[in-house]
Amino acid sequence: MRQVVQAASGGAIELVEAPVPQITASQVLVRTEATLISAGTERAVTKLAQSSLLEKARARPDLVRQVVTKARHDGLTDTIQAVRTRLADDVPLGYSGAGTVVEVGSDVRGIRPGMRVATGGAGFANHADYQAVPYLLCAPIDPSADAARAAFSTVGSVGLHGLRQAEVGVGAKVVVVGLGLVGQLTARLAVAAGCDVAGIDINPDAVALACANGIAGLVERNADTTAAILDWSNGMGADAVIITAGSRNDSSIVGATPDRCRDRATVVAVGDIGLDLDRNEFYAKELQLRLARSYGPGRHERSYEEWGVDLPPGYVRWTEGRNIDTVASLTGSGRLAVDDLITHRFDIGDAQGAYSVLDDASKQAIGILLEYSGPEGCDSVEVPAAKRRRHRARVTAAPGVGILGAGLFVRTTVMPSLRKAGLDNVVHVASASGSTATRLAERVHIPRASTGSAALLDDDNVELIVVATPHSKHAEQIVAALESGRHVYAEKPLALTGEELQSIAGALETAPGILYTGFNRRWSAMVTETVQRLGSQGGPLLVDYRVNAGPLPPNHWYADRNEGGRLLGEVCHFVDTANAIIGVAPTQVSCVSPNSDLHDSYAVLVGYEDGSAATINYSAGASPGTPKERCEVLGRGHTVVIENYQRMTIDGEKVDVSTGKGHAEGLAQLRSAIVQGTDFDPAPAMVSTFVVLAAAQALSTGTTVKLNSERAS
Repeated sequence: MRQVVQAASGGAIELVEAPVPQITASQVLVRTEATLISAGTERAVTKLAQSSLLEKARARPDLVRQVVTKARHDGLTDTIQAVRTRLADDVPLGYSGAGTVVEVGSDVRGIRPGMRVATGGAGFANHADYQAVPYLLCAPIDPSADAARAAFSTVGSVGLHGLRQAEVGVGAKVVVVGLGLVGQLTARLAVAAGCDVAGIDINPDAVALACANGIAGLVERNADTTAAILDWSNGMGADAVIITAGSRNDSSIVGATPDRCRDRATVVAVGDIGLDLDRNEFYAKELQLRLARSYGPGRHERSYEEWGVDLPPGYVRWTEGRNIDTVASLTGSGRLAVDDLITHRFDIGDAQGAYSVLDDASKQAIGILLEYSGPEGCDSVEVPAAKRRRHRARVTAAPGVGILGAGLFVRTTVMPSLRKAGLDNVVHVASASGSTATRLAERVHIPRASTGSAALLDDDNVELIVVATPHSKHAEQIVAALESGRHVYAEKPLALTGEELQSIAGALETAPGILYTGFNRRWSAMVTETVQRLGSQGGPLLVDYRVNAGPLPPNHWYADRNEGGRLLGEVCHFVDTANAIIGVAPTQVSCVSPNSDLHDSYAVLVGYEDGSAATINYSAGASPGTPKERCEVLGRGHTVVIENYQRMTIDGEKVDVSTGKGHAEGLAQLRSAIVQGTDFDPAPAMVSTFVVLAAAQALSTGTTVKLNSERAS
């Protein structure tokens, strides 16, 4: 399919070929009929992408802080590489469209294939032949509805949410500042709601368009405009001012607002404006300043948009989905006129021409419509080939590698590590969206890209499958890859439940392939040196592993309980490292969390059959200036300290050994096992996973869990 993207590092808008996206349980797959380019919003996106690094930093200081924190934890080299990789990412454009439902997920309610819908959501309702959209962001429309009008639904819901924030009713005096696309729609919605509406803009043509639709249009002339607003409102001032203009560093727009308001009026900021306010002016009239968050409640909430958890209408009447549905109904019935807002129409094949209009002030672009006539073959979705089970593991000098997942970790860590280990014959990459796989394939010259796992599993050129997908999918995909006769490199964690771990163990009993797990630290030069120096005799060891993990934003995917959280997804790394150093079977585990509500900090204590013990202190609350990892091993007459895998001392003396966390070294062992037939035991990784699953049980029950590690292998 065709999709419009903008590289985060800048450059021209591109129309790329990408596989049809794969939907989740709460999504629907929509064949697109029309999408709307919002001139103001998308101009801002492309402008930011094309700006310099310094301008990006000024615009997003929050991201700058994240980069600084990462540099403190992981070092400057890794941070620079991660930033460069992020800048090479594509930003999918578009957030408002309409089309026909092709497929629905298992958890979708009220929508079925064949229905026509208005679609919404940045990152979902993309300018593409097909969209994978959360079902809560789909509004059914009439089978005969005009797709062009329906495509306004999400853009219109931005204005509708701003109007709802103003809490105005019939007869209210409402001023809309900024008469671009969102402003025009906001003003028209206010008129439809029975309000008396004035619109202000610096562009006379935008003002004239507003006047033609029952709005008192005013060209911004500062004090003269303020006087006109007071005259229009019979000297009282506006009941509400809704600012839809966008000028991030300009506070003059909101600064002019108090003089145009009545006492105790409401000011709603919909656009991205400067907010350097004079408190006295707002205080004197006791004005309320409100910020409207995009389309309404549910926006930027993963539970709503990604997991399909609706907000009950008895408590939250107007969610973003219900706002989209309202605008779709108004455009469909003709109560909200939008035809005159379409200033340009382009076929998706000429998307670059459509975006060029944004940069040409003479074109007076307001609403730019992309239409999808569709190239040959675009009327149906390609069904992935069925998986074939092959009960044999192929061995060649350069094994063909297939990668499931194309996220940041794959691009910054997995790919370079495969290359260093000699596993650089990557022949296929697949991702859930397909577009990320396609772009990765283009950048590093991978012959084939696809959506989902089925096509990759059916590719005879793939001998080693890398599983680097969301944690909840690991066990299922590992089992499928093993049963297809492939070798598997699985990123941690192997499993999130005991049942999943047993399913992997069952597959290993008959599968001819090797299972390698991304517990890379056990393969690092520093851990290898530790094991060699301490030996296996001389008494028990004490391992104290401290991890300064840092806090995560509330909307991070680790907050999704389906993904296992940081205990199962991260702490497993350090338990495995301790297991590798001590080298005997663990016998018991306990776990406590100092912040039981968040579950992002843990103390895990593991006991071993020779009397050794390992403590993993994993903290999200330490100083960001503290190094990320410190491992101290005491016993057998020695003290070993590993500091962030950059420095190592034994008995206080610095040891000259290679730095790094063992990614390439571990994969070199995997390559040797595949190509040369050397032994490779999957049991240690299974045991480490088993221990962390038991730690989760210990945390929930407040007990010490006795271990029988034979159950894990």
